[in-house]
Amino acid sequence: MTEHSKINRTDARKVSGNSSLFERANSAFGLDALSPGKKAFALPEVEKRVPRQAQAKLSSAAAPQPAPVPTAQPGSTQLTAPAAPKAPAQPAIPLGGSEQAVDRDIMHSAGLIVPERPVTALLEEFRIVKRELLADARAGGSAKSRQILVSSPHPGEGKTYCALNLAIALAAERDLEVLLVDADVMRPSVARRLGLEDGQGLMDALADQNLDLERLAIKTDIDQLFVLPAGANASNAAEYLTSERTGELLKRLTLNAPNRIVIFDTPPALAASAAAELAAHVGQVLLVARADETSRAALEDARQLLSACADIKLLLNAAQFSPSGRQFGGYGAQEEWT
Repeated sequence: MTEHSKINRTDARKVSGNSSLFERANSAFGLDALSPGKKAFALPEVEKRVPRQAQAKLSSAAAPQPAPVPTAQPGSTQLTAPAAPKAPAQPAIPLGGSEQAVDRDIMHSAGLIVPERPVTALLEEFRIVKRELLADARAGGSAKSRQILVSSPHPGEGKTYCALNLAIALAAERDLEVLLVDADVMRPSVARRLGLEDGQGLMDALADQNLDLERLAIKTDIDQLFVLPAGANASNAAEYLTSERTGELLKRLTLNAPNRIVIFDTPPALAASAAAELAAHVGQVLLVARADETSRAALEDARQLLSACADIKLLLNAAQFSPSGRQFGGYGAQEEWT
């Protein structure tokens, strides 16, 4: 309560008559400071009072709101169905129909790598070759990069010999299976050089849609090595190789099979068109040249014919000279340390 003794009663009486309410308040509480010509004193900032209902609305607007959950409206069909789970990848089609044993004596007489026998200089050399091919096959990451075509410009340069040794060296890898395809349908020789019985093969599967290419492959007694014979010789073999069925069958050989390598032994590139046709279906080409026999012009012509494949490698066969003096073989047979 205000003490009545502090009120200027004299001034109050002067303004009590016809004075206005503001005049009387000025006389009692000294409000003349707000009158014109005088500096107003600073008033403390008064917090704005917000009704409780408004405060509740402001609080709910400031707080983060969860995303609205779509609800089905009567008669509405606009809700998105949950995504269906991805179907698991189909397993690779297994290889092998009949089982046959490889004749080691025939292999030895032909100068091939013979499994279970001591390491030779030939095996060491093909180990280097296979490392280059495997590195590119794994770096490529595609099924096509695991299909390798072996050819040469002319007959007699050793392309079948190299294809056989490469397949045997690759089959020695612990995590690989190797399919050697005899695609030299005019002069097939892969089965004979391994001492295997010839039978239905590549050309039969291309001609007959009821035959599965994978089931025609021979499972040999060399671990992880399969051989697909050339099959029946046909005069229109080139037309079969350019058909859509050829692409479908060859693609299926390495589909969903990351540990499978397919090697095609084809006719010489300058002697028959089969090599050029198959080059479009593989990821790597190994072009075999015989030292001191294959001309540079022949290599250039063969390379151009096989250019449907972007990755062409050169393998020099029957070389007797190494610029570095490197020689493989005999190291494991040393009896004394020098």
